[in-house]
Amino acid sequence: MATSTDTRREAAALAPTGPQRLAPVVPPRGRRRPGLITAGVALSALGALVAVWLVSSAGDRTDVVMLARDVAYGTTLTADDLTTTAVAVDASVATVGAEGASSLVGQVATADLAAGTLLAPSDVAPAGPPGPGEALVPLPATAERLPATGLRPGDRLLVVDTPTQAADPPTERPETFDVVVARVGAPNLNGVSVIDVVAAADDGPALAARAATGRFALVLLSHEEP
Repeated sequence: MATSTDTRREAAALAPTGPQRLAPVVPPRGRRRPGLITAGVALSALGALVAVWLVSSAGDRTDVVMLARDVAYGTTLTADDLTTTAVAVDASVATVGAEGASSLVGQVATADLAAGTLLAPSDVAPAGPPGPGEALVPLPATAERLPATGLRPGDRLLVVDTPTQAADPPTERPETFDVVVARVGAPNLNGVSVIDVVAAADDGPALAARAATGRFALVLLSHEEP
């Protein structure tokens, strides 16, 4: 009996004497990643800057002259050929401001101009070639005679006299003619393009003879910027 009594006393001593409080449950704390937070902030800032740039670019438009209809090379421009439009263009793109439209009337197209294209200052000239002391000579040329980059009005060329196909290369410096391209025609069914070049009046007959015989080569000296 003593043993049983002692056991009950020990159990009572060990039993809790007051109300029990449960230990608070602390949720596990995730590991923070400063790099991801920084990247998120940076992306948000970048998105805001892009949005501001798009809005400002859309509103940064300039009134420029545009072709209202097709105008052929050498044609004198009239008011009906021109219109204006508001566009956002890069500063490197050559255009004519809308305020200059009236000054273009009466000038001559230096190339074939298509409706809907923006007019560049180089597309017109006060008068068509040839001018005083000049001669306009058409040179027929196949594709292999032309530069791979093509030709455009304003390009400076050297027309070089060449021997016949069966002859040996010249041992002396060949005769040359300094010319400027006025117009490049579209190739015909045989792949021949007619290039109108402006030369000194005294060189006109010699150039015409080369054009008739095909005994010439073209050397590009300078390229007119588009």
